[in-house]
Amino acid sequence: MIDVTGNSLLSEEEYLNFTKLNDIPQYEGLTLPVIKNRFEKHPYIERADVEYAGNNKVKVVLHEKKIKAVLLDNGEPYFITDEFQVLPVLQNSKFVDLPIISNAQIEKQVVPLSTLKTEGITEAFEIIDAAKLANAEILNSLSEINLRSGGDIVLTFSGLKPPVIYGRGQAAKKMVYLDIMWQGIVEGKNLIDSSEYIDLRFANEIFVGTTEKTGLSE
Repeated sequence: MIDVTGNSLLSEEEYLNFTKLNDIPQYEGLTLPVIKNRFEKHPYIERADVEYAGNNKVKVVLHEKKIKAVLLDNGEPYFITDEFQVLPVLQNSKFVDLPIISNAQIEKQVVPLSTLKTEGITEAFEIIDAAKLANAEILNSLSEINLRSGGDIVLTFSGLKPPVIYGRGQAAKKMVYLDIMWQGIVEGKNLIDSSEYIDLRFANEIFVGTTEKTGLSE
């Protein structure tokens, strides 16, 4: 038998189906290098550690690629890794708390397994990293990074009614400002929840008001 651990994006069964190793008795003479190679051909796998555990048992420890976000392009979702590699979102994939990057202004067709490192996606990654450093709750609540095809970036958070106009540049500094007011936001101790937007585009200032003054459109 083959014992698979370390997986989170797909179930053990899904990985075994891909590698065609779910019916071992028919593969007489199967070697550890062959098993390793089959797992590492999967688009989600960075590395597979394989060892014989005795009693006809093989242990496989999977090291999946680190998914940074879900990239939405022409209505089609893709995983994008911390190395800017685009991966297909396979059926039965398991993922939670991944922000969506939308309107990334991608000039060419997205090709799975290719590298896609644009200025906009790089800035989206900086926002994700800043949220991770500032507050785990902010990161987990970050639902969408709308790059607006090169315009001012707008963030959407679950549990937060108004969108956050983030603008461009100084991702870490702006996230610090957002973190300062975050606890009051989630506890409903200020007027944020009844407002229509939060604007972080101005140095050392946070503006809260109505969408009529933002100049943004859907």
